[in-house]
Amino acid sequence: MKKSQQAYLYASLAVVLWGTIPTAFKIALSELNIVTMLGITTLISTAVLFAIMLLTGKLCLLRQTTGRELLWSALLGLVNPVAYYLILLTAYSRLPGQVAQPINMIWPIILVFFSIPLLGQRIPARSFLALAISLAGVYIISSQGAPLSPGRSDTLGVILALISSVLWALYFVLNVRDRRDEAVKLFTGFLFGSAYMIILMASVGSFNQPLSFRGVAASVYCGFFEMGITFWLWLKALQLSETTDKVSNLVYFAPFISLILLHFIIDEPVYYTTPAGLLLIIGSVIYQNRTKKT
Repeated sequence: MKKSQQAYLYASLAVVLWGTIPTAFKIALSELNIVTMLGITTLISTAVLFAIMLLTGKLCLLRQTTGRELLWSALLGLVNPVAYYLILLTAYSRLPGQVAQPINMIWPIILVFFSIPLLGQRIPARSFLALAISLAGVYIISSQGAPLSPGRSDTLGVILALISSVLWALYFVLNVRDRRDEAVKLFTGFLFGSAYMIILMASVGSFNQPLSFRGVAASVYCGFFEMGITFWLWLKALQLSETTDKVSNLVYFAPFISLILLHFIIDEPVYYTTPAGLLLIIGSVIYQNRTKKT
């Protein structure tokens, strides 16, 4: 099999797995509280990332980590997984999965606006148009089938989903400034994140609460496939691809896979406004990416 074919295979597997995550989120949140669910997911993700580093021979890179880099990992771990997922999962608990996920996808547009103060880059004028288009998509999706009757969605849930996209863009920029190996950065950040979550779980009494098998199983699934194995598959795809652009565009199929799974597994009705708004958001992101290349 050619490298390009392998790249598409790895990327397709990653996209399909990511497409299952909103359904797993909703199942887990229906059984467990947010802190317990995120604690389980973070611990599993950390274990998976450790296994990936072990199997790829990158554990030796941990010895090269400086004290300053550990402090940076402590900050990154606070942003992701702790703050980012606490806010995102709260949005999922208040909104249908088909609303929360697409709103979170506007982060590449927000990323451009972070690039001025943090990376010293200039914002192209068309980025403001891309942002306006993506926000129009957010409004259409959040209308849940009634675009002429605003306020149908949980307003706080929509705001939280938007904040999560801001946090992810911030995490992305902070991550770029760290020159270490990607797997090392992610593992050390999640290691600190696990410590934060254990403290948080203890403070809210998560260890004394009864756990349902269904909720734990869904949380473990998210730990494996949200930031664990799927991350490795995606990195492998990018490494094998001749050009990353075409492979990266495959990620936009994930929300449509999610729509199908949310409908057939947890019986979420698919509003006609969801694919319409989703196309606006994806279109604005692709337009923004082409603007950056120009």
